[in-house]
Amino acid sequence: MATNFIAYFRVSTERQGKSGLGLAAQQRKITDFVASAGILIAEFTDIQSGRDDNRIELQKALALAKRENAKLIIARLDRFSRRVSFIANILEQGIGLVCAEMPNATDFQLHIFAALAQEERRLISERTKAALAEAKRRGKVLGANGRSLAAKNRRAADDFAVSLRAKLDAGLMGRPYSEIARRLNDAGITTVTGSKFYPQTVKNYFQRFSTLRCDKT
Repeated sequence: MATNFIAYFRVSTERQGKSGLGLAAQQRKITDFVASAGILIAEFTDIQSGRDDNRIELQKALALAKRENAKLIIARLDRFSRRVSFIANILEQGIGLVCAEMPNATDFQLHIFAALAQEERRLISERTKAALAEAKRRGKVLGANGRSLAAKNRRAADDFAVSLRAKLDAGLMGRPYSEIARRLNDAGITTVTGSKFYPQTVKNYFQRFSTLRCDKT
């Protein structure tokens, strides 16, 4: 009898996809494993920090796994939880947990890997805090690069707001934001980040342009 699997994916942000932690990478790992191990009956995805174990989609996945007597499959252990106690609690409930990255790991081994990962994160946190404290002691201005990047992004958004206003005729300016967004999308014009326009996006750019115009008067 084929084993039923419920896939659980987690990314910290919607843009987290360029590394092995990305959603696409997780999906490939699980798809490749399930193809020869059983049947995938459901998928759940959370866009949330791994520090928070009270995730809505995760709770749904666990409840369904219990109800269907299915195994919960994850791509990597660190995509599931960052706490050993949480992983131990899941296993104690009798929910089968399979990690596609190490499918032959026993429950005992999963405990060990989770404990090692948790300790490594603690050490990284301590080293980071120590390095920041030392940099501050030496008088280094922390966050300078971040402020410089933020200023650069603001300038780019300001320039784009001005260029966008120049592309709109007077008649369109008085139309609803939704219609303006549709016209811009139909014309193949994208936002400064290359995304589609939405009514709120148009409103934000108009407000930015108005602020710039007031600053110059």
